[in-house]
Amino acid sequence: MRRRHKTKAAALATITTAALLALTLASCATPPSDPEARADFERTNDPFEPTNRAIFQVNLVVDKWLFEPLAEGYRDVVPEFGQVTIRSFLSWLRDPTVFGNSLLQGDLTRAGHTAARFAINTLVGPIGLRDMAKQAGYPHENGDFGQTLHVWGFPEGPYLVLPILGPSNVRDAIGLGVDSIGDPVRYAAISHSGKVTWGRFGLEGVDERAQNIETFDDLKRNAVDFYAQLRSIVRQHRAAELREPAPASVNAPADLYTDPTAQRPK
Repeated sequence: MRRRHKTKAAALATITTAALLALTLASCATPPSDPEARADFERTNDPFEPTNRAIFQVNLVVDKWLFEPLAEGYRDVVPEFGQVTIRSFLSWLRDPTVFGNSLLQGDLTRAGHTAARFAINTLVGPIGLRDMAKQAGYPHENGDFGQTLHVWGFPEGPYLVLPILGPSNVRDAIGLGVDSIGDPVRYAAISHSGKVTWGRFGLEGVDERAQNIETFDDLKRNAVDFYAQLRSIVRQHRAAELREPAPASVNAPADLYTDPTAQRPK
């Protein structure tokens, strides 16, 4: 028990330190004086671009040699119905976190839908192995602590590229840590919470990468500046999740890796 408390305390301390560091860096970032450069600085919200680009390049190397091969192997070995089952189960595991954040945001309607969804998939799924709630009219809702902080009025802070985890911002990075510590699944599997957390995180990452192998690679191959393109897409996608106007003039994509500037068929 003492070891678990120390682990949680260490994780919380790490998250707090990282958040304070990011906020300190944000306060030290000086906007350029040139009006055009200042406008671009504010539009991209990326004052640490050189550092972010360096981390981005490292992430691409890790993706090339680790995550993409794992995703390809996963897609080759696990049949389509198995992938759908895994995806449904992972969604079921996320529902308690969505429910909690919906309550914190004061969105009782979404909280009620998520509770009904969790109950249906637990009993009829069973345990989320089939998304029967979606067929009953209760689609998956999104809800995380970064979104909760947004509802509470906290600014997003500067754009960040996190090692391995990828694009984020200060607010969402803090939210990710809080969601990880407060995840009810960790406490349900308390004797193996570390293995459960990392195993689930890894499976979610591999499954998402497997769904987007061709789209991600096409975007990387065709983009003039892949870093800037992905930054724009990620920020618009997050704006759509937060139900706020997208940072750019185009609509936010439904899929994270969809190019929002691409022409859509009429």
